[in-house]
Amino acid sequence: MPRVSRKQADLNREIIVEAATRLFRERGLHGISVVDVMGAAGLTHGGFYGHFESKEALAVEASDRAFEQVAGRWRERIGTAEDHAAARRALVEPYLSTASRDNPGDSCPVVAFAGDMCHESADSALRETFMTGLNRLLDTLSQLMDSDDAASNRQQALVQYSLMVGALTLARATRGDALSDEILEAAKGFLGAVPASPAPR
Repeated sequence: MPRVSRKQADLNREIIVEAATRLFRERGLHGISVVDVMGAAGLTHGGFYGHFESKEALAVEASDRAFEQVAGRWRERIGTAEDHAAARRALVEPYLSTASRDNPGDSCPVVAFAGDMCHESADSALRETFMTGLNRLLDTLSQLMDSDDAASNRQQALVQYSLMVGALTLARATRGDALSDEILEAAKGFLGAVPASPAPR
């Protein structure tokens, strides 16, 4: 059998990471096997260990890729917004859309991976990747708040993003029932009405 070229090997590795990024978001970091990933990539199982030393090593890279994809989309949406309020809407509306609910493989990695993180040790590479990605998104959202107080902006970002994640999770759990759409609409309405910083007393 002819040896695979370096260019082809690099392409195969990229295909594997992309397939894993989608599958992990659809089924969770521990919900798929190497065979599943390689099948989705259209490659043979035996070639996996020529690219990665373990499934966990792939999961770390795929998790990082998922967060970077979302961070990139956030940057694009923010970049076309005319002010902070418009930027927040540009993030919230697609995040809490039916398309986001119905396509987990291309959606929020926080929703996809949070359950798995409950079972990871504090010093695991997977948890470190998750924490880095989560904090990057929270920092981005914090910068879209209108208070002059950084601590207040951070608190607002924590509350709003927690609501976004919780609403999307519940909407997926109730998909097929009218409650699912109701949850998405209620969360979007609430976030659109919430002031970016605490109102003066």
